[in-house]
Amino acid sequence: MLPEHLKICAISGSRADYGLLLSLLKSLQKDPQFTLQLLVTGSHLSKNHGDTVTCFSEDGIAIDHRIPILSKSDSPQAICSAVAKAVEGFSVAFASLTPDLVLVLGDRYEIFAGVQAALFHKIPVAHIAGGDITEGAYDDAIRHAITKMSHLHFTTNTQSTSRIVQMGENPESVFTVGSPGIDLIKSLQLLDKQQLQKVLSIPMQERVFLVGYHPVTLETRTISQQCQTLFSALDQFPESTVIFTSANADTEGHTANKLIRSYVAKHSFAHYFESLGQLKYLSLLQCCNVVIGNSSSGLYEAPSLGTPTVNIGIRQKGRLKADSVQDCELDTDSIISCVKAALKSATIVAENPYGDGNSVARIMAVLKDLNRFKLDSLVQKSFFEVTRV
Repeated sequence: MLPEHLKICAISGSRADYGLLLSLLKSLQKDPQFTLQLLVTGSHLSKNHGDTVTCFSEDGIAIDHRIPILSKSDSPQAICSAVAKAVEGFSVAFASLTPDLVLVLGDRYEIFAGVQAALFHKIPVAHIAGGDITEGAYDDAIRHAITKMSHLHFTTNTQSTSRIVQMGENPESVFTVGSPGIDLIKSLQLLDKQQLQKVLSIPMQERVFLVGYHPVTLETRTISQQCQTLFSALDQFPESTVIFTSANADTEGHTANKLIRSYVAKHSFAHYFESLGQLKYLSLLQCCNVVIGNSSSGLYEAPSLGTPTVNIGIRQKGRLKADSVQDCELDTDSIISCVKAALKSATIVAENPYGDGNSVARIMAVLKDLNRFKLDSLVQKSFFEVTRV
């Protein structure tokens, strides 16, 4: 039998996973059946990435352990060192908190480190958003590795569910729930364009671009070459307001942000924000004419807001996409052409393949019924053989 208060330990390492987890964290916090524990690490604790740790207190969510891992460098050696620090930090936290279940989302290296530590502490793991494919980044391999070290799987779509079963996971432990990020959109009263201009303190032209470009970690071209290609395309739209958000804490992420800040300093129509927070970011995602770059939010959330996406390059290659998403090459002419096409399409009514905004209720229903899984024995998995005809 489950304990009276199931201790669920969630991990957040960046603004990206936090936005997707927020609605679920609030539901767990309110439910008397659960005791929510929270470990915070990664870019949340870095002033170079907006010091987003403040969002937790603003949202009324207590942090149990802070695990700083990042240095001023984003070289491969520095990333490896960050993973090592994270494994040790998570191990200390798990020994102190003794959670019954670890809850993670996504595919980042700090999440990978947390799941490694949970494996050695024999704590079962619930993983959200496994089974996706993003062939242009090392996140793809990390995501699949997390899947194999996890015990409950909450996928965002049926294709990902099938892949996880193909990887040898028991279908009875895999649940297609959709993306919890859409739940957050439904729960917020988003700001309109006039309100955004006021809170962001910038003038916004009739045409607004939201740009999120992250290092493509398996791309052969340097981040400087990648960014210059994007900048050359944006130069063709000087009568637009271009709003950049910062790059992830990946290899060459610091360089990407430095290049973006330099571009913004030379172009009056461009603006840079390290972090906007959930309300302002999602409001901007809804108000902008097109979202440009290679961020997953252009695929996960933008379709639910009716905003067209120009998805650049290979970073999201293989990920399921709505009709509102245009793929284009990392090529200046291709980007220009796709942006022009997106502007002509205006608001798009597209079915979001990542769900209907009821993901949290589905996840909570599974967590409330964990007795059927015999929680103590979840860590001993058997490989599920897929029978092929």
